[in-house]
Amino acid sequence: MAKVKYHFNPESFTVEEVKLTFRDRLRRSIISIISGLVLAVLLLFVAYTFFSSPKERMMQREIAHLELQYAILNDRMEQAQKVLDDLSDRDDNIYRVIFEAEPVQESKRKAGYGGVDRYARLDGFDNSEMMISTTRRMDQLYSQLYVQSKSFDEVFELAKTKEEMLRRIPAIQPVRDIDIKRISSYFGYRTDPFYKVRKFHDGVDFSAPVGKEIVATGDGTVVDIRRSRRGYGNTLIIDHGYSYKTVYAHLHTFEVRKGQKVKRGQVIGTVGNTGKSTAPHLHYEVRKNNRAVNPIHFFFNDLTPEQYEEMLELSLRPTQSMD
Repeated sequence: MAKVKYHFNPESFTVEEVKLTFRDRLRRSIISIISGLVLAVLLLFVAYTFFSSPKERMMQREIAHLELQYAILNDRMEQAQKVLDDLSDRDDNIYRVIFEAEPVQESKRKAGYGGVDRYARLDGFDNSEMMISTTRRMDQLYSQLYVQSKSFDEVFELAKTKEEMLRRIPAIQPVRDIDIKRISSYFGYRTDPFYKVRKFHDGVDFSAPVGKEIVATGDGTVVDIRRSRRGYGNTLIIDHGYSYKTVYAHLHTFEVRKGQKVKRGQVIGTVGNTGKSTAPHLHYEVRKNNRAVNPIHFFFNDLTPEQYEEMLELSLRPTQSMD
């Protein structure tokens, strides 16, 4: 029942009933309808802006999950890239040097995939930049893996024609069954334990007990045996041919004689503490054209890429040599 409204008539000094015309009622009805529509639109806007539907919430969770998967994928690609970089470094600076082959050109290793529209299908999304970046990086990694695979195929073919060279080149650690962390000093500048000054250390020091067996790291001929209480103490040198020699110092005993031919893995002596030495260990050197080179590059028959990477990281730490 509609409310009856009254108003005061100042002329007659009476209260009179207000009677609405049809036009007035129509106007009021239109205003009410428009107000209701405006309010409904406003409520819908607020709901869609500040509240998510179940479907939207599910899509948001899926997007967050995909972003997490992309982040994990990028981390794994980063690890794979490090291993691949190490393999490439060993390929160019060890394997190809040994077989006297030209290193792979850097431009060839870093070449990517062509085509300006290759990633066009990933454009137009909220996360397009992340998807394009990850896909481009994956393509780059696949390209490098392909180049490295072809390079190893080439090295393998060279190896088949140079079987004798492979037997002679130093390729294992001289002290068997020893933890990488037992290498107490690496190639490069180290603190001299006696004079406390930085000096260049020409080899690698393997910490081991007196009497631990030492083996030849490649086929060759024993060209020098020195017994001494100074410097490198009891020292043995093997000539492997192809301009390579290895030096084994601070020995306790010799198990071979000068002029004797030895095979890789053959016991040639035992660890000692002779000469200028702070504790029992083997000082081991690899020489190419009578110049000392980093021995850890010649442990490739013993180490996995991960172990090689760990050894490289350990070699960068400042340490004191044992001689």
